[in-house]
Amino acid sequence: MLLRELEYLTALARERHFARAAAACHVSQPSLSAAIRKLERELDVPIVLRGRRFAGLTPEGERVLLWAHRILAQRDALRQDLSSMRGGLTGTLRMGAIPTALTAASLLTTPFCARHPQVRVGLESVSSRQVSHLLTEFEIDVAVTYLDDETLGRVRTVPLYEERYLLLTPDDGALADQPTVRWAQIAELPLCLLAPRMRNRRIVDEFFAAEGATAVPAVETDTVGALYAHIATRRWSSVIAHAWLHTFGVPAGMRVVPVRSPDRGPRIGLALADRDPEPYLLRALLDVTREIDVRRSLDTVLRSYLTPR
Repeated sequence: MLLRELEYLTALARERHFARAAAACHVSQPSLSAAIRKLERELDVPIVLRGRRFAGLTPEGERVLLWAHRILAQRDALRQDLSSMRGGLTGTLRMGAIPTALTAASLLTTPFCARHPQVRVGLESVSSRQVSHLLTEFEIDVAVTYLDDETLGRVRTVPLYEERYLLLTPDDGALADQPTVRWAQIAELPLCLLAPRMRNRRIVDEFFAAEGATAVPAVETDTVGALYAHIATRRWSSVIAHAWLHTFGVPAGMRVVPVRSPDRGPRIGLALADRDPEPYLLRALLDVTREIDVRRSLDTVLRSYLTPR
């Protein structure tokens, strides 16, 4: 069995199309197909459901795919181990982050890349419900996500900060001059919020419900960037997480007001699969994380926007 055959299989499972998988692997489609058939003969099991088009993997194929991810991850870990012995880390750290924590990820990736200039970081937006699967399938090395999420499963965690909530509203709005606001008050405003399928929105809706209120936003979106684009028009207000201020700040003509919430908000942190040996790139990231106080950095930004006017 060649590692190349396992790489072809993972590409096929990812692309779900023989031609696209071949292009991703920089080989011809007949070469990729032949390698998959060779793998089936070597393992003596059917791997691919064949038809006029790619129809998925057999149950045996799904199991082979899981092992392929593991074997290729161990190969990458071996390369990282040897590169560290030569005096410098190389390779790619694959990181996932929920959309609402993407802005905070740069507080870790920037010093990490400065310390290890030969390492690349692949950062992708993932949903909180995807994190456990992606870690288990070796598709990412680490995730920045909600640590209290019920779908997270059995993973190692490293807390980074607690999410705090703010009303972002026009500075001439009805609640702009309040020292704090309640969720029921916010529900009366014209709102732009994240979509209900997102974990952040579900948390926010729970706070509204706790005060007997229901938010009916005029606009819903699945990206923080699109939310800010609408808020900048000053037609709507929104509930934002304080970590977003690190990147997006407060648009002109808007103001942030703290929302009365429990003392401890949902925890955001790193989630990683419990692997032995621990990959060197992951260990290097954890070393940087121990030296960076993400909570303090985000709180400093928040205080700068809450200073008296």
